[in-house]
Amino acid sequence: MLTRASRWSRWAISLLALALGALLWQAVASRTNPAFLSSFTATAARIAELAANGVLTDALRSSLAVYLTGLSAAIVIGVTIGLVLARVRLLRVALESYIMLLYATPMVALIPFIMSMMGFGFAPKALVVFLFAFFSVLYNTIEGARSLKPEMLEVAYSFRSGEWGVWRDVLVPYTLPFALTGIRQGIGRGLVGLVAGEFFLSGSGIGLLIMQSERDFDVPALYGSIVVIAVLGAALMGVGRMLENRFAAWRGLAR
Repeated sequence: MLTRASRWSRWAISLLALALGALLWQAVASRTNPAFLSSFTATAARIAELAANGVLTDALRSSLAVYLTGLSAAIVIGVTIGLVLARVRLLRVALESYIMLLYATPMVALIPFIMSMMGFGFAPKALVVFLFAFFSVLYNTIEGARSLKPEMLEVAYSFRSGEWGVWRDVLVPYTLPFALTGIRQGIGRGLVGLVAGEFFLSGSGIGLLIMQSERDFDVPALYGSIVVIAVLGAALMGVGRMLENRFAAWRGLAR
């Protein structure tokens, strides 16, 4: 476990690295055509302007509604199906090939099919986010549950635990850190799906802001939108990592 001093040291190093990155960005941009690369200060000022006039806030509100809907569905359905498939071997063997094929499929290729079936709007974009995030959650949950040692089940059965008791006291606690790893991966993949969905389906949210900035040659707004997405993704993945570390103690207890 990290001490308070080591945590402060990590924060200091991270902030220093970010500051150096911003200085490098500013230095490179000062020697580059502003039509291709916006400087750090210009990008930061444009982000503040977009936030002040409400454009960025409205875009984020629209995008987050789609993103959280798709991601929440991916987490709930992915973890549930993953646990069921881990416990029901016949079902897992029957569906394993399909899961691997879909996991390896570039989900962007499915967007035209989704558009032809569902049209434009909120639901198809949430479905795109769901598909991008779902298989990471599902795959990690299955692999985590499958790694459960038979001895742990034997101990549970020796205490006369039923199926519900095995799920509650053994399977779910043991699998939770693995599922959180999949959720953390799904957070990043879901953001990619969000932007892809807003590009290819009806333009809205942060995706529309990027397209409008490109169309209007508003380079600072374009880079600012990308920075906002990157910061949002890093923050969400940081929360995922924090939860993963919090529940990772189960792994040590299970070994």
